[in-house]
Amino acid sequence: MGFADGDKGHAYIMKTKIIKVDIDNFQTKELEEAARVLRNGGLVAFPTETVYGLGANGLDKEASRKIYAAKGRPSDNPLIVHIAHKNDMEVLAKEVPEEAYKLADSFWPGPLTIILKKKDTVPYETTGGLDTVAIRLPANVIARELINQSKVFVAAPSANLSGKPSPTKANHVINDLNGRIDMIIDGGSATLGLESTIVDLSEGTPMILRPGFITKDMLENVIGPVQYDPAIIGTTIDPNIRPKAPGMKYRHYAPEGSLTIYSGELDKVITTINKMAREKLDKGYSVGIIATEETKDLYQYGIIKSIGTRNDEASIAAGLYEILREFDTLHTEYIYTESYSDNRYGQAIMNRLLKAAGYQIVNV
Repeated sequence: MGFADGDKGHAYIMKTKIIKVDIDNFQTKELEEAARVLRNGGLVAFPTETVYGLGANGLDKEASRKIYAAKGRPSDNPLIVHIAHKNDMEVLAKEVPEEAYKLADSFWPGPLTIILKKKDTVPYETTGGLDTVAIRLPANVIARELINQSKVFVAAPSANLSGKPSPTKANHVINDLNGRIDMIIDGGSATLGLESTIVDLSEGTPMILRPGFITKDMLENVIGPVQYDPAIIGTTIDPNIRPKAPGMKYRHYAPEGSLTIYSGELDKVITTINKMAREKLDKGYSVGIIATEETKDLYQYGIIKSIGTRNDEASIAAGLYEILREFDTLHTEYIYTESYSDNRYGQAIMNRLLKAAGYQIVNV
């Protein structure tokens, strides 16, 4: 297994060290080596409450280039810089508006990323060529301790090969990046399972660039009116978009098989998915169905997996990437899923599903 080194232009394999850390009972010395790797310009995958991140020194342009090379990530797709203290915003951002402080006080540490105008010390290699920087203070204590010990600001997209489902467990990272990065910290499962909400405060009205667990209503309760970027609420992708945040332009979170979303009255959705699954099975294809606890017994064909319960959409969010990766392990050729309503977490779930499906959605 090798990949192209963005600096030297040759393929190589590195030895990836894997360490296991108990999030509820760990010693700070357990992270000393990982912190040293980051200080020295290396790559470390680590747990956060959302998904696993692939970290490097965000102020070191060569280190940021290594992230793109290891993931096979397009260089115009910005990275999020992770910090350990709220006032670190002032070190990274040219301007920190009052709204940023209010949001930080309300939601940090936590699954919220704030976009601000960057200082010149933040390299364009980290920001995808943009004059803005995306900043987050994670809630996961391993992540915060690692940032503290490393004494660097840690640029960290999800720790997966570009385009694949995001990793919520260390073994997902191992499957994708073993031999491509210096170290993986196994800190158990990510508790939320979906990436952070991203809100842009760099110009005009605050704009949500990626939905997540911090919802529009929650943001507006703190800072007043917030809008959605049109790019995230459509059901098609615009190839001309210049991404201001991770996940805005490219196909993401995608399983190996063809994923299709079915939307409409639930009984009609179930009937249609059963019909499509039967047709594919009759032609010799392997089929997977993503159901919920409420509907799993209503499907008759293929490999049926429950993603969670509609009574607790957080359970659906937490299970999404895990199920997509399970279908990859099974080499499932066609995957069918129900859609989810536009309520508290429904939009965030649908945002990820649409990208995973390449915007294949059928209204029935």
